[in-house]
Amino acid sequence: MKKIGQELNTIKLNNSVEERLAELNIALPEVPLAIGNFELGVKHNGMIFLSGQGPLLEDGTLATGIVGKDVSVEEAYHHARRTGLVLISSMKQMLGDLGKVERIIKILGMVNAERNFHAHPKVINGCSDLFCEVFGDIGRHARSAVGMGSLPGGITVEIEAIIAVNEQKD
Repeated sequence: MKKIGQELNTIKLNNSVEERLAELNIALPEVPLAIGNFELGVKHNGMIFLSGQGPLLEDGTLATGIVGKDVSVEEAYHHARRTGLVLISSMKQMLGDLGKVERIIKILGMVNAERNFHAHPKVINGCSDLFCEVFGDIGRHARSAVGMGSLPGGITVEIEAIIAVNEQKD
């Protein structure tokens, strides 16, 4: 079995991110409205700082539960992947064109986990693997994966991201 890092070089460099999404048969979800007095993301000096997003499932609901108690690592991995799709949708909404993404700089992944849970990185790999699949080498990023005693609305994961962008790109 190949690791995601070994597969990155097989992505055609001339493929657009939109073409890559189509090749992977990935449909981006709608971006949920903010649940407070904050922005979806903030652009500053060629960077986008995306607010934390949660796991919006295929049926439009948010995944809830405590990982390691109510939710398996495999299910939470899928939830982190779904959260990554919401983050990509957020990038597209803010930029208009995903081709303006120069690099995924960093993600912070928070897992709503039971006290003795230790597989936070395995969960957040769902988002990291997605970014590498969709963006290729520019999707590789720095990352933190941490456990939380709770998350808003009882969601299983919340992920925020920092993205470098090129607004001049056509």
